[in-house]
Amino acid sequence: MNKAIWIVVAIATLIAVATLVFLYGRIPPLPETEGTAAPQPSAPAPPAAEPPAAEPDIRYPIPAPEVTEPPPPLPALEESDGAIRDSLAQSFGETHVEAFLIPTQIIRHFVATIDSLDRDPVPLHFRPIKHVPGLSVVKTEGDRISLSPDNAKRYAPFISALRAAGAKPFADLYLRYYPLFQKAYEDLGYPERYFNDRLIDVMDYLLAAPEIEGPIELVQPKVLYQFADPELEKRSWGQKALIRMGPANAAAVKEKLREIRDLIAVKAETP
Repeated sequence: MNKAIWIVVAIATLIAVATLVFLYGRIPPLPETEGTAAPQPSAPAPPAAEPPAAEPDIRYPIPAPEVTEPPPPLPALEESDGAIRDSLAQSFGETHVEAFLIPTQIIRHFVATIDSLDRDPVPLHFRPIKHVPGLSVVKTEGDRISLSPDNAKRYAPFISALRAAGAKPFADLYLRYYPLFQKAYEDLGYPERYFNDRLIDVMDYLLAAPEIEGPIELVQPKVLYQFADPELEKRSWGQKALIRMGPANAAAVKEKLREIRDLIAVKAETP
């Protein structure tokens, strides 16, 4: 199962770059992700959905960023990689940016990845964070195969960086560049929907991922491993990535998600 998540929010959500960072893991591949060439579409196709209302309600309007003076104008979306990368390096350090970030179409890839976390994954080339290296560690006892507790150690550098990163710099960066995130979401196929609402929904979905204690059994029906429990196997790639990284690592990701969520999830006032 060649997967990973960023968990979660880079740029406020770049925890998704963090979440995504930290959830990007690999277990022996899942179908259509490893062992065969991935398709190269120009952009990931959004799921089929009923047309949105002409004027959809915004449930979580973006709060005004805290600024003491007017910020410089935002770059165009297609020219934003340099500015986003520099802002990330300034907030979180050049070392972490070099280690984790894929600095190409950062905002578009972040939005596409976030939008996929509660269903099937986007192709690897649409993800903004590098993979956790290596294959997941499994344990074999006779005919029984399970995910080894040692598998969680592969995530140690990412989890350490995630714990050290403050939630507020993520949120501030996300709010600063929010118009570009919204534009990327509209270009993905949601011209009248609000990206911050979608982000909060995905974060809540990830926070609801089950916490599995004890061995996680696997099966190998063909070349690829799958969860033996059909209830786990049918879950989305985002929740399965959290499960695979181990309960302690998943708890660290969820804690950071909650901190960021508190900063960007301002409920709209009802009349």
